[in-house]
Amino acid sequence: MTKVAVLIETTDNEVKAANFGVLTAAHGDGHEIYAFLTGADAEGCKAVLGKYGVGAIISIEGDGADLQAKPDLKAKAIIAAMKEYETSVLLALSSSEGRDILARVAASLKVPLATDCLSVDISSSTVRKPYFSGKTIATLKMNGAYFLSAIRPNAVEPAEAPAEAAVISFTAVVGDYDGLVVKEIKQSSSGKVDLSEANVIVSGGRPIGSEENFKILEECADAMGGAVGASRVSVDEGYAPHSIQVGQTGKIVNPRLYIACGISGSVQHFAGMKTSKVIVAINSDKDAPIFNKCDYGIVGDIFEVVPALTAELAK
Repeated sequence: MTKVAVLIETTDNEVKAANFGVLTAAHGDGHEIYAFLTGADAEGCKAVLGKYGVGAIISIEGDGADLQAKPDLKAKAIIAAMKEYETSVLLALSSSEGRDILARVAASLKVPLATDCLSVDISSSTVRKPYFSGKTIATLKMNGAYFLSAIRPNAVEPAEAPAEAAVISFTAVVGDYDGLVVKEIKQSSSGKVDLSEANVIVSGGRPIGSEENFKILEECADAMGGAVGASRVSVDEGYAPHSIQVGQTGKIVNPRLYIACGISGSVQHFAGMKTSKVIVAINSDKDAPIFNKCDYGIVGDIFEVVPALTAELAK
């Protein structure tokens, strides 16, 4: 039997939906799945985690230390939990938080780590991940006493596997230290949904013309519970913040639906969203390269098409 631990990320005590794909990736014949939870109410997360095959929720605390403010101690506590419950596999979201903690865990255990993975095969200790701006997908063999991997949000389709999850409290002896301390986390005001974890993204390019005009994209995204993205040019022009830039020099996204509004389809931008399940392009230039890369294309004025789409969604 393989014991697999999954680091669970939460927001305001709610489990992020992007975790469900990671939990699905942990499934396998004879796999026993543990959800490692810090800084959240385990009982409140029990029902939703049980839907995705979690057999035990390990509520991890430090012996008097604030694990959320001290990431090195949080990594130390996670390692202690891995050893206590004999989990040889540790998976997480390939988010800023997931990559940060897994890197600290890997460094402490002196084992390899693969991030931004599209899939994992625990039985063969292999992962698949993109290289060279997504031009090629490599399969890597992970050698080491532990298998550590961070999976790209939305890369694995969630599949429910109901189980009776038990909540177990675990207090790790971590001591204290005078290293890095997180004083405050300032959330971006660019949107309600984290861009890298959004299922729907509506992105704007240079033709948007101004920061004010991005509101039509926000209204469309809100109608679908999605997030707003931007091309590098629109960010360089000052129409949007860098925090929502999609592309090789911005964020790599993997939504179910990506709507490119007034975006030409440069190689750099395409590298950041090419793994989207469905790509819709709206552009007044019928010869724009994006039309050779999308699933559906609309030749038209974005200031007419996007509001019309939003109005239909509102119905």
